[in-house]
Amino acid sequence: MPGDHYFSARPGGELRPKTIRVPLAGREVEVVTAAGVFSPDRLDAGTAVLLDAVPAPPPGGQLLDLGCGWGPIALTLGLESPHATVWAVDVNDRSLELTRGNAERLGLRNLNAVPPADVPGDLEFAAIWSNPPIRVGKPELHAMLRAWLPRLAPGADAWLVVQKHLGADSLQRWLESELPTHATVRVHSAKGYRVLRVRRRA
Repeated sequence: MPGDHYFSARPGGELRPKTIRVPLAGREVEVVTAAGVFSPDRLDAGTAVLLDAVPAPPPGGQLLDLGCGWGPIALTLGLESPHATVWAVDVNDRSLELTRGNAERLGLRNLNAVPPADVPGDLEFAAIWSNPPIRVGKPELHAMLRAWLPRLAPGADAWLVVQKHLGADSLQRWLESELPTHATVRVHSAKGYRVLRVRRRA
């Protein structure tokens, strides 16, 4: 439908689910994707760059995938940290449904795929991993990052991947000026993407 995007709450059009094989957490897994979500045909290049660049997630605590799509980042967190609680957050109902189904398919019992309002407000996160929805626009993107990055535990890291030509460097400058309680550095560049580490100062 006109104006419908992967960041719409209820994407229009038929579901048209498809099964694809993707590399996650060091192995090939089978997942289900569908039209109306981000990158339904493959593991997108930015997420692949992020997953290659980040260190292992914390083994426990609360972990957040911000803008989960069909779930590749959240599923990786769940597979690599089975004793952690993973929160997969998205505004897209179809994304959440697919992420829940993929978690069940992979036997993950530690993953909660929910809209933002359903994450308990008192949680602090041991890590945030995200391929944020840059195309939603700067006001919405900035509001999202202002809301979630301060919820990192002291000393914890958020890892963000952003395409260079979609404003990775300007986003880094914005984070540095907007969040003085956090230290933002570029830690990796590959295939036209930047990986930023945003660490809440202890």
